[in-house]
Amino acid sequence: MGTIKKACIIGDAMIPGKDFRPAFDRYLARYVEDVKTGDWESDWQKLQFRRLEVEKQGPEIEIVPELLGPEDREAELVMGLFVPVSSKLMDALPGLRIAGVCRAGLENVNLEEANRRGILVFNVQGRNAEAVSDFAVGLMLAESRNIARAHLAIKRGEWRKTFSNSDMVPQLKEKTIGIVGFGYIGQLVARKLSGFNAEILAFDPYVNPEIAGELGVKLISMEDLFKQSDFVTVHARLTDENRGMIGRKDFALMKPESYFINTGRAGLVDYDALYSVLQENKIAGAALDVFPTEPLPEKDKFVELDNITLTTHIAGTTKEALTSSPGLLMEDIQKLLEGRKPRFIVNPQILENSEFKQWLTGIQS
Repeated sequence: MGTIKKACIIGDAMIPGKDFRPAFDRYLARYVEDVKTGDWESDWQKLQFRRLEVEKQGPEIEIVPELLGPEDREAELVMGLFVPVSSKLMDALPGLRIAGVCRAGLENVNLEEANRRGILVFNVQGRNAEAVSDFAVGLMLAESRNIARAHLAIKRGEWRKTFSNSDMVPQLKEKTIGIVGFGYIGQLVARKLSGFNAEILAFDPYVNPEIAGELGVKLISMEDLFKQSDFVTVHARLTDENRGMIGRKDFALMKPESYFINTGRAGLVDYDALYSVLQENKIAGAALDVFPTEPLPEKDKFVELDNITLTTHIAGTTKEALTSSPGLLMEDIQKLLEGRKPRFIVNPQILENSEFKQWLTGIQS
């Protein structure tokens, strides 16, 4: 059996490089001659800013991580979480064959460039799906039942009983829930809401209708979803094609007693339009975990609203979601190296690339 000349593990403040090593030792160490481990950004606050900018503008806005030097040019495998896998990084690692990120999003990977260079890309689908789906349901309850506002009032020495939605505080039982984006997270939300005997609607032009049918979910147009839903929750993946897909015309369709929840991506939503409908009480409320600028500025206009619940982009952050993802990534790469079928390859066409096939055959033989 051949070996990978070198692997570079590039962690960050959320999952430090050292926390990748147990998974590396378990799944990949025997296939790799040499490994370098370090961090791209170890400051938590700086990481939050930098990764959001990469999400908005792409990985090419970043420089090559400082820990990579000329001695790493022969590296054939790079792995991380939010590290920008840009053309600059690929130039610095001309021998790169596999790039893996332990997240579902690919905003920090220049996939077009990876395809051009014959680099196989892995991500980890669903690593935080349980966490995000839990949180989305939690935000529905927190916002509609005024949980956070009542808590804040008590902390301020007040015993508050009256809220902007006091004349229409809902139960979740038998409500209509609209899910925008019916991938794995959206499907988990549907499963978790089944205990409320809710009617579940979904908009997703790419989902298999059989999957929706098995879950008792009705696939409809986005227009009808916004018209009919008591709660709209967003779980679509952000792409160039759907950026800003939810805007003023969609919010105008919502019922006055309805709620809007976003634990997905801020770029999917026109936040100025959302602010307007909340300020004018055109809908009952909203709950947001993602924002165009993070951290949210202290005097941001959303902070002044009383019909909104705001959280600090923590929907996907649980112990299980973070600690399990390096293992999920590396186990999948191990499957490829052993000739088994991986789950998380993003660009499978690279498996037919002649240079890549020759390299992989050398590792597997």
